[in-house]
Amino acid sequence: MSEYKIPTETISHHEEIKKSTFLVHVAHTPTVEAAKAFIRSINEAYPDARHNCWAHVAGAPGGSHVLGFSDDGEPNGTAGKPMLNVLMGSGIGEITAVTTRYFGGIKLGTGGLVRAYGGTLNNALSVLPTALKVPAALLVGNSDYALQGVIEQHLASHYQILSIQHQFTANIGWRIEIDAREAKAAIQSIFDLTHGSVAMKIQK
Repeated sequence: MSEYKIPTETISHHEEIKKSTFLVHVAHTPTVEAAKAFIRSINEAYPDARHNCWAHVAGAPGGSHVLGFSDDGEPNGTAGKPMLNVLMGSGIGEITAVTTRYFGGIKLGTGGLVRAYGGTLNNALSVLPTALKVPAALLVGNSDYALQGVIEQHLASHYQILSIQHQFTANIGWRIEIDAREAKAAIQSIFDLTHGSVAMKIQK
């Protein structure tokens, strides 16, 4: 697991190439279902377009099960695959791009189409706002009230904590969202800090 960039906004980018209009739409899509929904929304928004070609990395970069693309009627390999190559090369995850094309009467040829679809998406990504996504794990456990301040101070000074929630009953129930790469070390350090009285675990 490692951190990666994700889109923080949905954007559109417009270019005209040899009288053909290329309109690129890019969105944050954390799942394949979200990617399909975004593609559907663009198809519905531009029903008169000759092509709505798309590609997605609907999850962390490098996961083959989250990849997808379509040429949507363009010659095989000239649209969706070049777009997917651009997305994979960007290192951005949880992203879907749909390029709407209105034909302008001048054929671009296969090489021209590859350059147009890949190039317009590349230009769109250059202005896409992104944020770093940290892989998260959820630690759960219980402690005495007397240990709350000690544990919170220890976590804040040693680890990348994304959120902390408490449930106050006879003791304190902890739900700690933490950088997944630090989860095991945090569990061990809390155990040591509390002399074995607090045994956190990763909630699956």
